[in-house]
Amino acid sequence: MLSRRSVLAAVGAVAIPPLVAAGARPAHAADTYPSNTALYADPALAEGVDYARRFRRHAALDDSETAGGDYPDTVVVALHGGGIEPGTSELCLAVAGYHPAGGPTGGAVYDYWMFEGLRSAGNAGLHVTSSHCDDPVALATVAGSHRAVSLHGCSPAQAGLPETTAAVLVGGRDTGLKAALIEAYLAAGVQAIDAAGVPALNGDDPANLVNRTLRGAGAQLELTTPLRTGMFGVNTRAGRRSSTLPAFWTFVDATRLALAG
Repeated sequence: MLSRRSVLAAVGAVAIPPLVAAGARPAHAADTYPSNTALYADPALAEGVDYARRFRRHAALDDSETAGGDYPDTVVVALHGGGIEPGTSELCLAVAGYHPAGGPTGGAVYDYWMFEGLRSAGNAGLHVTSSHCDDPVALATVAGSHRAVSLHGCSPAQAGLPETTAAVLVGGRDTGLKAALIEAYLAAGVQAIDAAGVPALNGDDPANLVNRTLRGAGAQLELTTPLRTGMFGVNTRAGRRSSTLPAFWTFVDATRLALAG
């Protein structure tokens, strides 16, 4: 089995490696682009204007070297951050141990990767479904980790819930982590639902980025719009980072508690 060191070393220490040619995979029914590669290759889009990629990788160590260390073998991802699924960028950073406004919050820090829509409107057109994500840094970072958590946003209607429902649907193929997350959310007073009963949101596709870990499993978190809206005093891309509310930190702390277990 490949070690974390060998997988992460394949993409280098800092730079995003060159993109490969887009494959023939068709776009998801609701997506404009069939892959991240296709999106990046569109001359009508500009990185830093339409979209951004942010990531941080810590020491690329083997399990024997991380035992008892400060860099657990975990990655946190937000594939649809910024204006695509609002609030998921900020949650990704905080779950990884960094305040959305900058700097570590204390405790363990995790690797993270995110793709963000930067437009003032029309960010939904930048959505690439999770099973079609082929960003090389995202793939390598997840492939070099044993655990992964992805942050997503959904509407209550997509989850089959009443329109005012503030809840998180917990999916993915990592059944142990799923159970720990649900337990932690319920203990913190956050409505948590096993996404296994919601096929469109259950996150169990092996091709889903979050499940492409060394163990072939991860946990996908789908937060409904009311849950995310209640986490910020100023719910704009510029305002969210510095207006996090207690509900935001309750969710983050519960997630980190499950990851620490």
